Amino acid sequence: MSIIMNMLCRVGQIRRCAASLSQTINQVAASRQKHTLPDLTYDYGALEPHINAEIMQLHHSKHHATYVNNLNVTEEKYQEALAKGDVTAQVTLQPALKFNGGGHINHTIFWTNLSPNGGGEPQGELMEAIKRDFGSFQKMKEKMSAATVAVQGSGWGWLGYNKENGRLRIAACANQDPLQGTTGLIPLLGIDVWEHAYYLQYKNVRPDYVKAIWNVINWENVSERLQTAKK
Repeated sequence: MSIIMNMLCRVGQIRRCAASLSQTINQVAASRQKHTLPDLTYDYGALEPHINAEIMQLHHSKHHATYVNNLNVTEEKYQEALAKGDVTAQVTLQPALKFNGGGHINHTIFWTNLSPNGGGEPQGELMEAIKRDFGSFQKMKEKMSAATVAVQGSGWGWLGYNKENGRLRIAACANQDPLQGTTGLIPLLGIDVWEHAYYLQYKNVRPDYVKAIWNVINWENVSERLQTAKK
């Protein structure tokens, strides 16, 4: 009888522990701060004539906002799946997590990479790194432009930092795949070549859009990102 009573006590303890763990997970999920759409530091029309106000408004307030909203919904569902131990649901949700999470990450970087006072050439350590790894600023610009224009369908062109060898590298990612999560490179500068980023102004002539965007690149922001990446 005592053995049975001990077993029942242990079962009760396990159930209480499981209930407590589930409650803790739910509390963490409930207290998790939701992702929000970042404010721009410039007006929608500030990048004209290179990127018009209509594109910027739709791109920021509609497209990026959709990624943020869908990311929050997906994370809530993922937390529920974790709490239930539903591995199948967790796996099913991962593509949506990658797509919407990547969209939020990429665009958050993109807005800061642009400035109405941008353009020209970078200075200081960033410029020296570009010359070292590409030969010249012009060669880097040409190589990144070519890689970005060549993206099939939708995606991004990137200038990234390889922390292992301390070198700059150009890469392209499909869809909303985040650079660091896909290649291991730390993102410094991204060019969005989804059609919603340029079609209303440049139609299907992607090379013209990529050529124009260099006029509003915020090299100070790119330099700051390089300094942070090197730490």
